[in-house]
Amino acid sequence: MLATFVIGLREGLEAALIVGIIAAFLKRNGHSLRSMWVGVVAAIVLSIAVGVTLEIISVGLPQAQQEGMESIIGVVAVIMVTFMITWMSKHARNMRSELESTATSALAQGSVFALAGMAFLAVLREGFETSVFLLAAFQSSVSPFAAGAGAVLGLLLAVAIGYGIYRGGVKLNLGKFFTVTGVFLVFVAAGLVMSALRTAHEAGWITVGQNATVDLSWLAPGGSVQAALVTGVLGIPADPRVIEVLGWALYLVPMLLFVLWPHSKRPGKRAYRVQFGIAAACAAAALVLFIAVPAAPQAAVGAVVITGADGAQVGTAEVTASGSGPDLSLTATVLGVTTVTALDSSAASIQNHLGEDARAFSITTDTPISGQPSTLTLDAVAQLNGGRTPVGVSRVTNPGPFDATWQATQTVQAWVVGDTLLDASSSSVTTLTLSGGGLSSARTVSISGSGTAPTAIAWGVSPQQASATAAALSDAQVAASEAQLFKVYLPIVLAVAALILAAFGLRGLRSARRTGDRADADVSASGASEPDDSLFHSDKTPAHSTSF
Repeated sequence: MLATFVIGLREGLEAALIVGIIAAFLKRNGHSLRSMWVGVVAAIVLSIAVGVTLEIISVGLPQAQQEGMESIIGVVAVIMVTFMITWMSKHARNMRSELESTATSALAQGSVFALAGMAFLAVLREGFETSVFLLAAFQSSVSPFAAGAGAVLGLLLAVAIGYGIYRGGVKLNLGKFFTVTGVFLVFVAAGLVMSALRTAHEAGWITVGQNATVDLSWLAPGGSVQAALVTGVLGIPADPRVIEVLGWALYLVPMLLFVLWPHSKRPGKRAYRVQFGIAAACAAAALVLFIAVPAAPQAAVGAVVITGADGAQVGTAEVTASGSGPDLSLTATVLGVTTVTALDSSAASIQNHLGEDARAFSITTDTPISGQPSTLTLDAVAQLNGGRTPVGVSRVTNPGPFDATWQATQTVQAWVVGDTLLDASSSSVTTLTLSGGGLSSARTVSISGSGTAPTAIAWGVSPQQASATAAALSDAQVAASEAQLFKVYLPIVLAVAALILAAFGLRGLRSARRTGDRADADVSASGASEPDDSLFHSDKTPAHSTSF
């Protein structure tokens, strides 16, 4: 409630001040206020429509897309509040003179509607910012009703203060007001950065930097006043992630410095020097991070233990690269016999196995079995079939003996993450094809677990080994994510910031040079005998009053 109250108060007062200045100017010059109020009402209606439309669109989306929509709204809200704070910091002291100068030009051209348009655009800008910012605050609030009540109270108080200033009964030091509310809104916007990063992760857009940092549940237990302040107002979750804390700090620190830095000590026309300096610092930090942060090591698992049906160890298995291509090979050593199974990457499917997204392979091979009897009696066939006569064979019409062809059908399943074997199993079925002995056509009998050949032994990676491998892979992925955050993504953010600051610095440098050229031209035109007192003007002009 407190966050939305301050948002409504701050944004509403900005709009009320602009409208009040325009209204006072029109009244002083004997013009009607009707056109201005039409523009104000139209802007309010349009702003409300924007907020309602965004909420309807967000609610109608699936869960993952709702999280993405909330992230976008949060980012837009942060950009808007940042622009609002910086704009008001630069223009608050001269707002009245600037607006009255524009209004005078409009009236000189006989256009009262231009002033109505000024009021419309001013209220629309503040209203649109308020709609988006409040919508983002509502989405991160634990109580939408309280958040809405705070916004309404803030707007009503802003209107009352604005009217009081217009009538002359309220004196407000706007410089201090905008500084205090600016600091508060910086903290709120930093919380929105954290919320946007979390919803972006829940939408599947951000996967790096998800390690937990600190547990704040002791500081802000659920349902307490502290939780309402920390989570509801400042937007700080009880379990902030690494990337959330990083985004919070990267936004909060420079914005607080900007808001709290005294106007008398700001560089003014020489701001480009500061901008170039900060740009160089950001670029240097990006380079240092890129070079100094080590890449995360890969999980080194190697060969894993495989066990038989009774749980006893029967050998080892591992995945190796298959030549120079993208395919892999599964090498299994079972009771001293090594078999190599090719794993075709094009035939793999993605499955979540033991908590890991793995490539799943299933390979079936048929292998003739030599060294087994080529002729079997009916009793021998029944014994191999578990003591039962096979289906389709009659003791009366098919008394045997039969010609026998032996074959082992082996199915190998493997789950691979990267080049690491997560889990694997092998099952084998011996098939016996009978012909002759009174049979009109060949009959196939499946004999499970016959043990007549090494290929018939069933094996699998031990559960303990598979769990340990999954844990090692998970730890490696977390380490890789953290390394990528500080080695790749954070340097990119710093590099982009450096480019933006350098661009602003170049613009400021060109502006300073143009100003210097004009000053030199003025001095030359006035004559060389006049003293140069420019030092007493550019940087020592008394500050404008901060109250309207």
